[in-house]
Amino acid sequence: MICYGPAVLDLTDELADTYGEVFSAPPWNEDEETIRQFAVRLQTDSRRPGFRTAFAQSPLGVDGFATAWLTPRAFPTDRSYGRVAAQLGRQRVRELLVGALEIDELAVRPHARGHGTGRALLAEITADAPDDRAWLLTARAATDTVATYHRLGWHEVKPLPGTENAVVVFLAPNHPSA
Repeated sequence: MICYGPAVLDLTDELADTYGEVFSAPPWNEDEETIRQFAVRLQTDSRRPGFRTAFAQSPLGVDGFATAWLTPRAFPTDRSYGRVAAQLGRQRVRELLVGALEIDELAVRPHARGHGTGRALLAEITADAPDDRAWLLTARAATDTVATYHRLGWHEVKPLPGTENAVVVFLAPNHPSA
């Protein structure tokens, strides 16, 4: 199921529970404050241009979700954006990422993994990406996650020489530059 804009705020508690279960575990090991901040960020993020959330539910509740929005022309510098810009350079950021659908979060509870939940969430959230242009990043240290994106057909963007850092940038399988 997918919803657009602030309509997702009705699910804040369920999404925050899912986020906490997924990202408090290795390799993320996020602390309680970072997990609490997800719900705060969701309030702001839901008002971004092109914001949407895809989520999967079962009798157990929200099994997983993905959030995304359109990457603004003025490429941000907070969070991990500086690392992305350092690896790709200004021109590749403009060509590959600006105006594309940016997958910000993908969280699948352990009991729902291995059943295609993550694949389905990514397919649903990127279904109407502008010109099939979607991207995401993950931590280089999250080797299982990196391998999963490769297996799902996402294309790793190679860093400029000498710029590799803690993040890996992926383009969607149908991204025209992939």
